[in-house]
Amino acid sequence: MTTALGSEQWAVIAVIDPANNGAGETFSTEWDMSLWSRVQAVLQTGSMAGTSTVDFKLQDSATSGGALADITGKAITQLTAAGTDDDKQVVVNLRFDELNEDGRYCMGLLTVANAASNSSAVILGLPRYYPASDNDASTVDEIVN
Repeated sequence: MTTALGSEQWAVIAVIDPANNGAGETFSTEWDMSLWSRVQAVLQTGSMAGTSTVDFKLQDSATSGGALADITGKAITQLTAAGTDDDKQVVVNLRFDELNEDGRYCMGLLTVANAASNSSAVILGLPRYYPASDNDASTVDEIVN
């Protein structure tokens, strides 16, 4: 058994805030993959309108704020209200060696189509150097030990 805290091992590095997202695209905050050995994105849906669909994928770029490209194999199977995907979670894992050539800066892309859907994403990073909390996103307000 380890005495390390979860917040010392995993950091919140990017988010898509919870919202009733209308049709369109919402990007997470950007993260620099050079700081992380592994990343785990957790997409969450809440109530979905009857015709709503939700897609989520990870993308990368060689430069901060640069043109993004899809990372192969890092897109979910589309969630649909008709497919009873209300109140579900999907996990997407990413390693540094899975990035596109010259990829370094990453973002998650949530796409909602047809009708609104309650949804959000939290991206967690396993750091190359500890403690992980040294590189938490600026939106992390508090860590309770």
